Amino acid sequence: MQLVVKTFIVLMLVSLVLAVLVQWRASAREASVEAEFPPSGRFIDVEGTKIHLNVSGQGPDIVLIHGASGSLRDFTFELVPLLEQNYRVIAVDRPGMGRSDRPAGYGGPFNISSEPPVLQAQLLQAATDQLGVIQPIVVGHSYGGAIALAWALERPDTTGGLVLLGAASNPWPGQLGFLYRMNATVFGSAVAIPLITAFTPHVVIQDTLGEIFAPQKPPEGYMAHFGPDMTLRRSTMRANAQQVNGLKPHITEMAARYHSLTLPIEILHGTEDVTVPLDIHSIPLSQQARSAELTKMEGVGHMPHHADPQAVRSAIDRVIERADLR
Repeated sequence: MQLVVKTFIVLMLVSLVLAVLVQWRASAREASVEAEFPPSGRFIDVEGTKIHLNVSGQGPDIVLIHGASGSLRDFTFELVPLLEQNYRVIAVDRPGMGRSDRPAGYGGPFNISSEPPVLQAQLLQAATDQLGVIQPIVVGHSYGGAIALAWALERPDTTGGLVLLGAASNPWPGQLGFLYRMNATVFGSAVAIPLITAFTPHVVIQDTLGEIFAPQKPPEGYMAHFGPDMTLRRSTMRANAQQVNGLKPHITEMAARYHSLTLPIEILHGTEDVTVPLDIHSIPLSQQARSAELTKMEGVGHMPHHADPQAVRSAIDRVIERADLR
């Protein structure tokens, strides 16, 4: 009996030491990447939640909302410089992503609650309100497209229009991948994510990003600008897994209301997008929202704003004209 107790104590001590080492390694890695990629914009406090955003240019307001595992750096690489010549461009970090906080009641290793799209939209609206944003054209990529749609459903009369890029807009059949589902659980949040943060090689993140861009390739210099290792931080991975895994019921409810949208909507979606398939999301949306115009981008994958940034600029210009915001 004493041998069993001693063995148990030894195993517990070894487990504790390993857990401490994993957390130490994860913290060290996070500190290193955060020093390499400091905040690039400014912070706005929304009732205790700090929202990070980048503001540049002058003209009609354009709000850019990034997708899953992303940050505003995805837009500041190429799209923002293209738009700021004629527009005031506000690129935002979604709650829990990039440098933005998660609101009270969310986050931590044992809390698996996820912010619904409407709450994220409200936080971003409150932040941009403080900048005096008026009748914005809201651009949403991938998961960010669901936030853009929630934005418009919340404020249909004060949103100038939407430009949706490979946007998640409708419920999909089946389940998400195993890693998303596991990381959204308490076990995944508390145990698996610290291990991923601590030990995932940089090359794996690069390869994953390459798959997201396929069949295109990431533009030269994109990796160094975007900082893909920022997505490995424990808090970011938790927020991303929980938000994406919890999206489906919210998007199902939202889809039933798209018929009420009358503001100008331009949809750009790659025909080769296997992350957010065209036939499941944008084709149905173009039929649900009467004011939506769909452009199918032949041969383009999940990153249309990098495959053809000028096409995105043209879509924004069209919405501006349709909304009479010149």
